[in-house]
Amino acid sequence: MTFKGRTVLAFVLLSMFASSIMTLTIVHPSIFAAVGLENPASADVKSGLTSKDYKKLATTYQLIEGKFLNNVDHDKIVNGAVNGMLSTLDDPFTVYMDQKEAQQFDENISSSFQGIGAEVTSEDGKVTIVSPIKGSPAEKAGLHAHDIIVSINGEKLEGLSLNQAIMKIRGPKGTQAKIEVLRAGAPEPIQMIVVRDDIDVETVYSEMLPGQIGKIEIRQFSSNTSKRFKEELKALEDKGMKGLIIDVRNDPGGLLTAVVEIVEPFIPKGKGIVQIEDRKGKREETASQGTGKPYPVSVLINKGSASASEILAGALHDSAGSQLIGENTFGKGTVQVTFEKEMGDGSNIKMTVYKWLTPNGTWIHKKGIAPTMPVEQPAYFKVAPLSKKTTLKPDMNNEDVKNLQIMLQGLGLGPDRQDGYFSEKTALAVKAFQRLNGLPITGEVDTETANKLEKAILTEIRDPKNDLQLKAAVEYMQGAVKK
Repeated sequence: MTFKGRTVLAFVLLSMFASSIMTLTIVHPSIFAAVGLENPASADVKSGLTSKDYKKLATTYQLIEGKFLNNVDHDKIVNGAVNGMLSTLDDPFTVYMDQKEAQQFDENISSSFQGIGAEVTSEDGKVTIVSPIKGSPAEKAGLHAHDIIVSINGEKLEGLSLNQAIMKIRGPKGTQAKIEVLRAGAPEPIQMIVVRDDIDVETVYSEMLPGQIGKIEIRQFSSNTSKRFKEELKALEDKGMKGLIIDVRNDPGGLLTAVVEIVEPFIPKGKGIVQIEDRKGKREETASQGTGKPYPVSVLINKGSASASEILAGALHDSAGSQLIGENTFGKGTVQVTFEKEMGDGSNIKMTVYKWLTPNGTWIHKKGIAPTMPVEQPAYFKVAPLSKKTTLKPDMNNEDVKNLQIMLQGLGLGPDRQDGYFSEKTALAVKAFQRLNGLPITGEVDTETANKLEKAILTEIRDPKNDLQLKAAVEYMQGAVKK
C-alpha cells in the first residue's frame, strides 16, 4: 500500500506490475492528520546526520573518484549509496527509483503497457510472483503466485534490486522472455518462454449468473476502477440482481482510494473499512459513510489476492458479514509512502511507513486472510508447464511426467497414476490425446505434443464450468438469496 501526495497508482507495470507488490496509494485525509503528516510528499525530512557523518560520506566518494583503479560513474555511486542505506532496512517494499524508474512509476497510472503481465515482490532477496494477471502472457505461460524468478534470458537476477530485476523482465511487445523459476514442490527449476505483449488495463468485468446472482471481477485497483465498478454494479442492479459475488482472485492490489470507494456502499455507516497504524502504534480508522445493500455479498479469494484485495475481503467480512470463498490470501499488510519531491531530482523513494489492519484489528501481513468457506481448485489449475528439455517416454520417472499425468487427468484421459512414473497406461492416454489433436501417435511427449497439452489444459482452466470456487460461491449465494 503506497501513499503519495497526489493519486498515483502504486505499481509499476513491469507489466509485471510494479516495483514491489501491488500496493495501496492514497487514503482519506484524516489518516494523514492522524499520523501528523497532512501531505506525505511535502513532509520536512530531517537529515539526522552530523558533520562527521557528512565528512565520512564525502571522503568515501572522493576516494572512489580520485583513487579507484577505473573511472567511475557519479550517478551510479550516489544511487548505490541510497540503495545501500535502504537495503539495511531489510524491507522488500522500501525501494529507490532512479529518474527513469520513477518516470515509469508515474507514467503507469493510466498508460497502456507492454510486458509479461504479472505482479512481483522481493522475498528474502528473491524476485517472487504475487500473481499473474488474468489473460496475460504470464498466465498463459503458466507462471503461478509464489514462483521465484531465477533468471531472464540467461541473466541471473540474484544481487539485483527489485527495480533492476523489473527492468530485465520488461520489454517490447513480441519479444521473448526466457524465464527460469523455482516452484515449491518442483525439484528442479522450471523453464518457460513468455512472449511480451500489450497488457489489458481494463480492470472490471461483470456478468449475471444463474439465479440472478451478479458477479464482478476486479483484476486490479486502478485509477478508474471504482468508477467502472459502480457502472457495472448499477447495470446488474437494474437487471434485478439478488446477490453479488466480488471476485478478487489473482488481484494484486492498487489504489486505496479505489478499494474504499468500492467497499463503502456495502458497509453501513460508522462501521470500519480499514485501520492504519504508525510506528508509534497510533491507529486511525477509515469508517464507512455508506448505507449497506439489501442483498448478500460474497468474495472470491486465492493466494494471488494481495494488498487492496485483502482490504476489500477483510472489510466486507468484518463489517458486512460477507462469506470469503476460496483459498488463503497472499498476506500484504504494510503501507508505503513515496517521496519524490524530497529527492528533488526526479528520483523517488518508496518507503514502508505504516501497517494496515482489518476493521477487527487483525494484521494479516505474511499470514493472509483465511476463507470462511475453503474451496480448492482441481490439481491441474496449479500444474507446472513441462520443461521440454527432453522427450518424455515410458519408464521415465520425474516431475515432468507427474505434471503430464495431472494434465491428462484434467483432460479426462485418465492415466492410472499421478506419481511421475511413465506407465503403459500413461502412454495410452498420451496416444489418445495425440489422436484427438491430429498429432503423430507415438505415446511419447515431444515439444509439439507438450505445447498442445499445455494449450488444452489452459482452455480447461479458463472454462467456468471447471471453476470449483466459483461454483461453490454461486451455490452459496443462490441459497442465501432464498432465505
